[in-house]
Amino acid sequence: MSQVVVSVMYNAPADPQAFEDYYAATHMPIAQKIPMVEKIVLLKGVAGPDGSAPAYYRMAQIYFADAATMAAAMATPEAQAATGDIANFATGGAAVLIAQVV
Repeated sequence: MSQVVVSVMYNAPADPQAFEDYYAATHMPIAQKIPMVEKIVLLKGVAGPDGSAPAYYRMAQIYFADAATMAAAMATPEAQAATGDIANFATGGAAVLIAQVV
């Protein structure tokens, strides 16, 4: 069995400061309640070497022991609360990628 990572990739928000405030004070406390998570890695995009804008404003990587654990965790009320909260602050939209660590 291999670890599975749920990556949430956030596009640039309309108001970056409002995004950051909500993300830190409201969303992450909700997301940190998701059970069976091994670790969460938070990333913030930076300009490329040529000064180009990053492909994503922010990304959250949520690690689980395996696909079955991820599926069980994402079915919980805590995970449903976290995923339902994304629309409250991600004004630029978000994409989700589920991948296996190889």
